[in-house]
Amino acid sequence: MSDFIIETNNLTKTYGSQKSVADLSIHVRKGRIYGLLGRNGAGKTTTMKMLLNLVHPTSGEVFILGKDMRTEGKKILPRIGCLIESPGFYPNLTGTENLRIFAELRGVPNREAIKTSLELVGLPYKDKKLFSKYSLGMKQRLAIALAIMHDPEILILDEPINGLDPIGIAEVRSFIRELCDAKGKTVIISSHILSEISLLADDIGIIDHGVLLEEESLEELEQKNNKYIHFGVSDPAQAARILEATFKTKNFRIVDNSNIFLYDTDLSVSDINRSFMQNGLEVSEVHTCEDTLEDYFKRVTGGEGIA
Repeated sequence: MSDFIIETNNLTKTYGSQKSVADLSIHVRKGRIYGLLGRNGAGKTTTMKMLLNLVHPTSGEVFILGKDMRTEGKKILPRIGCLIESPGFYPNLTGTENLRIFAELRGVPNREAIKTSLELVGLPYKDKKLFSKYSLGMKQRLAIALAIMHDPEILILDEPINGLDPIGIAEVRSFIRELCDAKGKTVIISSHILSEISLLADDIGIIDHGVLLEEESLEELEQKNNKYIHFGVSDPAQAARILEATFKTKNFRIVDNSNIFLYDTDLSVSDINRSFMQNGLEVSEVHTCEDTLEDYFKRVTGGEGIA
């Protein structure tokens, strides 16, 4: 029996000669929030659609709750809540009326389910405002309310904070965290917004051009951030020779013609600075730096593109 509540094995989706997702193997643990992080067009939505049998994989396997979604998907899907793109709400009905229709279609037995889900996302119950008059943020909240209305064990949310203002983003983050911590839900959430994923997720998968580049806990990824000592010097090449000869380290990088980064942070900064000056180098600046999580993601994906 697998330890993972969601697991894919070499999941691949090809459109013609183009691979949208390539040999993707993700592992989502029970009761945790898994953040699928990647720039727009990285393959996040396609991956989530394959998890839900909305798109059939070209190859590979999806297991949810230990069941193969190809053969037992109909049994598993009622235990999942999802937000993929925008649900087809009726514009001439209120939010409550829309949810009531979906509740009847899904056979949701709990009469308080609609009210509870609306309260969780900060929308009024039995409000008179029609869906057509909703702001983008309100529409997104209603979509999330629909996803959680039947009290699912698993939530699959594709870009759930799109269109929300900062207060709305904080509220959504708070109730997703509460669903996980207080109610034991398992959540997989996709986003291109690094700052939000880093505040919410327990585990992170980084996807780029359909390929999973990293998959680790947030704590493990944060430990990979590089710490270094930044020296501004008159001759970085000479500084490098001194570091190699006197301090027996090659763990540095010459950045340009006036800066060098030393990654061996256990060495004495004062001793190095004194040695530089004794060898005729002018030292204009010395300070300890640490890459941010954003710097790490940019390095992994090979460039810009993650906010």
